[in-house]
Amino acid sequence: MQELLNNISQCTLCEPHLALGARPVVSAHPNSKIVIIGQAPGTKVHASGIPWDDASGKQLRKWLNISVEDFYDTTKFAIIPMGFCYPGKGKTGDLPPRTECAPQWHEPLFKELKHVELVILIGMYAQKYYLEKTAKKTLTETVDNFQAYLPKFLPLPHPSPRNRFWLTKNPWFKAEVLPVLQKKVNNILK
Repeated sequence: MQELLNNISQCTLCEPHLALGARPVVSAHPNSKIVIIGQAPGTKVHASGIPWDDASGKQLRKWLNISVEDFYDTTKFAIIPMGFCYPGKGKTGDLPPRTECAPQWHEPLFKELKHVELVILIGMYAQKYYLEKTAKKTLTETVDNFQAYLPKFLPLPHPSPRNRFWLTKNPWFKAEVLPVLQKKVNNILK
């Protein structure tokens, strides 16, 4: 596993397309029990090299109902984005994750992760990649049908502060999905 993580940390596969250059951000351990697959690091995470080291990470930890210490304990959580490096700025926010990373690195990582009990899919890119044809037309529909993907996968929206409107418009997420998420995470980490 350590050799694989070292190889990922030195990856420059898509560097010509990255405005800030390559700085892959990933964390995992052979004993990780829960895998979080998000989109790609933002500028703050690119600068720190620490996954989910931003407002979205704070919100995600609140959703999971876990401490910072538990979140960054790699024997508990592996954090594997769809794109390992900051993809750059687009017209309405960050660009989509680079498409080279997941096909190159996800399968070798999952081969090393022998104790995974839950994969949390954050955002449409992770959901489309892993749920394939079973993903619904929209992220909202996919998250609303979260029970269909259990026990292996649990789809979530992105915890970005920009998603306040989505969260307000979909109160069922807080009432129905978060309690199931928190219970599953708590049971796995016991």
